[in-house]
Parts: sequence; C-alpha cells; structure tokens
Amino acid sequence: MPIAVGSKAPSFTLKSKTDTGLVDVSLAGNLGTRNTVILFFPLAFTGVCTQEMCDITSGLSQYASLGAEVIGISVDSPFAQEAWAKQHKITIKLASDLNKTVTDAFGVRFPMLAGVGDTSARAAFVIDKGGVVQYAEQTATPKDLPNFEAIKAVLAGLQ
Repeated sequence: MPIAVGSKAPSFTLKSKTDTGLVDVSLAGNLGTRNTVILFFPLAFTGVCTQEMCDITSGLSQYASLGAEVIGISVDSPFAQEAWAKQHKITIKLASDLNKTVTDAFGVRFPMLAGVGDTSARAAFVIDKGGVVQYAEQTATPKDLPNFEAIKAVLAGLQ
C-alpha cells in the first residue's frame, strides 16, 4: 500500500545515467524550490511503460508550467534506462532503484511481475516543496496508467 497523503515523503538519492556519466537524483534537490511528481513504473522496454513515459515527455512543459519536476523511477539499471530513453526520446529524469529501497519506502513493490521478479508497481506521487505527499496513487494493475488529470489538478492547487 502506498504511503498516505499528508505524510512526509521518504528522502532518497538514486543514480541516473546521462551523457556525462552517472549523476545523483534526489528528492532533496527540489525541496523548497519546486514540487515533484514521482512516477514509479515496472520496467523499461515494455509497452505500457514506454507509452506512459513518452506521453509524459510530450507533455513535460505542462508539469513545468505547474511548477513541478517529473522523476520516473524503476528497478532497471541506469544503463538500461538510458538506452531506453534514447531509443524512445524520453526526456524526463529517470532514476534507478535497482535495490528497490525507494520502491519499498514508498510502499509500491509489485511482487513477481510476469513471473520474472519484483518490480515497482505503477504509481504516482505529488510531493510539495515542503516534502509532504499531496497525491498518492498505485494503479490496480501494471497495465493501468495513473490519473494524470488528478495529478495536474493537485499541482495547480499548490501554486
């Protein structure tokens, strides 16, 4: 079960692969300056995850205009995430939770996806500038997408 609205978001620092090497991605980097949308997704190179991240990429300016940064988190390695992002022109910040520590901290582990192992569930969180969860959703199945209109409405209310 995902962490509850109104609770303090777990602090994290994960790795992301860029053209210049591995870099840290942290929630703390946004605190005090902007809201954060965290999108957990099961696996890179899968149909629904690719659709979701490509759709978010094409609408990224909407989130920026609402004062938010979007971070996508999966249990893939940062190297797999980078290859996937380049192949599909995904430009949101991706972060690797290979050890599932952040997935577990947010309460969104999905056991034995397609019989291959535990992944992150498909889930969305809006974290305000103060680090408080303002929106939390874990979809019923990994094939379902979060309610992006509800996410944008919450962000609009935080401005």
